[in-house]
Amino acid sequence: MKKITILFLGFSLLSNSLMFSQEERDRVITTAVPFLLIAADARAAGMGDQGVATSADAFSQQWNPAKYAFINSEQGVGVSYTPYLSSIVNDIFLGNLTYFNRLDEKSAVAVSLRYFSLGSIEAQEGFGDEPLLLSPNELTFDLSYSLRLAENFSMAVAGRYLRSDLKLSIGSEDATAASTFGVDVAAFYQSSDIVFSNFDGRFRAGMNISNIGPKIKYDEVGQENFIPTNLKVGGGFDFIFDPSNRLGTYLEFNKLLVPTPQDFNNNGVIGDSEDDEEYNSIGAIQGIFKSFGDAPDGFREELKEITWALGAEYVYQDQFSLRTGYFNESDTKGSRKFVAIGAGFKYAPVVIDVSYLFSTSNVVSPLEGTLRFGLVFNFGEEYDDN
Repeated sequence: MKKITILFLGFSLLSNSLMFSQEERDRVITTAVPFLLIAADARAAGMGDQGVATSADAFSQQWNPAKYAFINSEQGVGVSYTPYLSSIVNDIFLGNLTYFNRLDEKSAVAVSLRYFSLGSIEAQEGFGDEPLLLSPNELTFDLSYSLRLAENFSMAVAGRYLRSDLKLSIGSEDATAASTFGVDVAAFYQSSDIVFSNFDGRFRAGMNISNIGPKIKYDEVGQENFIPTNLKVGGGFDFIFDPSNRLGTYLEFNKLLVPTPQDFNNNGVIGDSEDDEEYNSIGAIQGIFKSFGDAPDGFREELKEITWALGAEYVYQDQFSLRTGYFNESDTKGSRKFVAIGAGFKYAPVVIDVSYLFSTSNVVSPLEGTLRFGLVFNFGEEYDDN
């Protein structure tokens, strides 16, 4: 019997197909389960895939769970839907379901389920055999707790169970899904209103180290793959022109805390068996510390491994929002570059968000031309923190 194992690392947003040197392409950092890095909600996507320092909302779980300690609603449920490769297929998508509960003035909890479907695949053991319809998928289940340690500062910890069911089996071969876990540690600062001559203002800052956890292994005899441990830091400022008009501006930086592939045995080739053996021997926690200084070209290459995003959100009467953002990644580290736009509509306790992406890179984004949707239901007591 034949067993097929599909890692689907190539479909990720981290892929690179530009005409650089082979050595540069080989040093692009790839990980297992890259769907964890895809913006799962339309609001963040509309601001260039950023949310570590934006105002709190129902989907803060992915970006910075510490923000829940500042959210306005006592409870809420958020649902989002993101088609993937929509110009090619219609059954690959990322879905997200989140529930949050602000327990009191200082603390909040949240749970979420993220599900990535890779559609349907026909597989057959031999020529002429009846094909089997298989449905590979990946999911995470998250639980977070956030606490305000001061009037303007909060921290949070989140735990994540990750299951990746990409091993497709034909016949009687085993097809057990791979699984692991991850932990997030996050912090958030939100200033009180500051009075300027023509407007009021508010500063925000955030940090989140996400997906700290063991590697994931798809086969008993196969290699272990790093999960996308990631560092986000960002800041923002709200221009509050009057009670009806507010403009938020944000800047965010991201770095994968995963080692850079390199030519360990100095034979001029990256990725041969000896290099792979050396790379795979690096532990998950060891890899976090190595990731800050292991790039072969030194500090200049380390800077290329940092992505950045600029975003803005205009809010009118807390009912209508317009958003835009730009995301940039080095040409030699993945070349994700895109402009995003979005909008939000609030009617009573219901919030509807949409966003759209325009790629500005020669590498076509899997989300090019994709409309993302989000729906939030807020209920319970209202807090006045934003």
